[in-house]
Amino acid sequence: MFFVEKWKAFIAMVSVEFGLAVVNILFKKALVGGMDPVVVLVYRQSISTVFLIPFVYFFERTSWVKLTACVIGQMFLCALLGLTLTQYLFLVGLDYTTATFTCAFINMVPVITFILALPLGMEKVNTKGKNGKAKILGALICTAGALVLLLYKGAAVINPRGNIVITTNHENINKTKGSSSSSYGTGSAFLAAGSIAWSSWFVIQSKIGKNFPYRYSSTWIMSLFSAVQSAVLCFVVTDRNFSKWIPKGELQIISVLYGGIVGSGICYVVMSWCVKQRGAVFTSAFSPLIQVFAAVLDVLVLHEKIYFGSILGSVVVIVGMYILLWGKSKDEDTCNNKLLIIPKTQDSPQEATTTH
Repeated sequence: MFFVEKWKAFIAMVSVEFGLAVVNILFKKALVGGMDPVVVLVYRQSISTVFLIPFVYFFERTSWVKLTACVIGQMFLCALLGLTLTQYLFLVGLDYTTATFTCAFINMVPVITFILALPLGMEKVNTKGKNGKAKILGALICTAGALVLLLYKGAAVINPRGNIVITTNHENINKTKGSSSSSYGTGSAFLAAGSIAWSSWFVIQSKIGKNFPYRYSSTWIMSLFSAVQSAVLCFVVTDRNFSKWIPKGELQIISVLYGGIVGSGICYVVMSWCVKQRGAVFTSAFSPLIQVFAAVLDVLVLHEKIYFGSILGSVVVIVGMYILLWGKSKDEDTCNNKLLIIPKTQDSPQEATTTH
């Protein structure tokens, strides 16, 4: 029981990252099959909203009295940045690239989260100390890795003959779209913007968790906001061809159901809980696991190519991220040690007066 309690957050986040990797693989198949990214987003958020209703009603129905206008505003912003824009930008980027390449950009999320948390006072850096220097070095290395991902593609080193089986004309167009360097450049821009948006979600969610610590209710409200925002976005960026709204085949139906229930429902509930328990940077630190899981599934299921630039950039980003996290963990250890010393220093004057 002690082992489970101690490692609960770790096990939960590993499971979340695997679930999100499967979401990326399924959505890549759906996009290749002709599904519109915005339609996928609307379905995903709507399904998540419906799925969470029983949990909100049975477990947290009394929590609504604690909602304030400030919390609702934070949830609306959180839904816009962390659900609507993040998922739309990543879906468009995924359409232009591969699942593994898309997940490589998610590796930048912990460092971006750390940078965004600095001016808000959620993270502190002592530039004179070893821990502070490690944080700065890690952020710089991660930035260098991100530039490699953005600017360098390289040769295909894993599954170089990937994507040789093409079943429809639309799939042929999509695979051609994702094979050129210009497409990777366009996709990289969308993915970089999506990474910034998702990092913002972790920062805002940490504030929501303190003011409204009800993970089912907060996730449901954000999913509802996002479903409405996604519908508005759909009418703005796409033509009103209603045939796009009809899923073609079982795979597309399974993709949107799994994405809504697991990707936007269960995974975001667990991440909200973990942000409240361990903080935004800790929760986002598990994001590189998505790429590990996605790379295996990418090659085995989608038969995609994996390029040297993706591998090199990902390695550099991961090294920088864990240097930053090492510095953060040392800071936490130092704070914990100080907390242990403080009670002793407070007791000493009392003991001194007692002896007199």
